Amino acid sequence: MDKEVIKEYRFFLKDSIRKITNFTQTDQNKGVKAPPVEKPYSPEAPRIDLPTREKWNNIPNIDLISTLANRKSRRKYQDKPLSLEELSFLLWSTQGIRGRPFSGHAFRTVPSAGCRHAFETYLAILNVQGLEQGIYRYLPLSHQLLLEFTLEDLEGKIVKAAFGQTFAARGALLFIWTAIPYRMEWRYGKASHKVIALDAGHVCQNLYLACEALEAGTCAIAAYDQDLSDRLIKVDGDEEFVIYMAPVGKVS
Repeated sequence: MDKEVIKEYRFFLKDSIRKITNFTQTDQNKGVKAPPVEKPYSPEAPRIDLPTREKWNNIPNIDLISTLANRKSRRKYQDKPLSLEELSFLLWSTQGIRGRPFSGHAFRTVPSAGCRHAFETYLAILNVQGLEQGIYRYLPLSHQLLLEFTLEDLEGKIVKAAFGQTFAARGALLFIWTAIPYRMEWRYGKASHKVIALDAGHVCQNLYLACEALEAGTCAIAAYDQDLSDRLIKVDGDEEFVIYMAPVGKVS
């Protein structure tokens, strides 16, 4: 191993960068307006209303001890669809908004450094009741789905983007989280990037736990082809790029 390179990457895991970051020079402290908490979209774009928490009738209660005890990575899924209600629950569990946004911030169901929440949630929908196959994006402020586009051979493109891991396309859908780094950089500058990675773990763990309530399973994917994954959902790979993926499907 190249010891100097290893040392550099280990530095990323530490919080030493905080001692050498001049936080007075961040955009926040310069008075720059905070970036939006949700990626903008065309008002003409087709959107699908998701059932809100008050209207969930088929989401079972499950005790926390059982949920934690049963949580594990699951790569084998049944050929069964998820309902729109179940999808609504999973999206709320991972990026749902709690309360009204304020000053460029929005409290969610997961923690985030400085309440910055640098992620967008895309979905490769394969088998969800009432939805055609395609790439969607979650709109947490309105709790809606935005249809980005449809795509031929979606399963095949998912598998290629996931370095040939076929289970990535065997579930009812694939969660694809992107990072928009500037949301965090606006406040923390060059000290942003470790906490973005930490926040991604918070989001995916909530997905694991929420799946247990639905007799569903997931498996986090951090090994993927960056270029193919970014192209799959049509993001630029610089100001926004894929950071994590996880399929979801019903399990025995």
